[in-house]
Amino acid sequence: MSVKGKPIRVIKESPTGRNLRFENRRTGQEMSRSEFVKAIKGGQYQDYHTRNINGIETPVSNPDGKEGNNLD
Repeated sequence: MSVKGKPIRVIKESPTGRNLRFENRRTGQEMSRSEFVKAIKGGQYQDYHTRNINGIETPVSNPDGKEGNNLD
């Protein structure tokens, strides 16, 4: 399946807007935040990195110069 843009999308957020669950749009695989963080750190997703936000390791898209191309 061909997917334009970055392959990951957010499928569940907390009431405060924290991204909780993610889907790989190319494979259909769903991941929790911690599973996605582990996959990023393991080198599976080069278009992403993690930041510590309020004490929680959080997946973020690498900047690529395109507006509106963050995790959606």
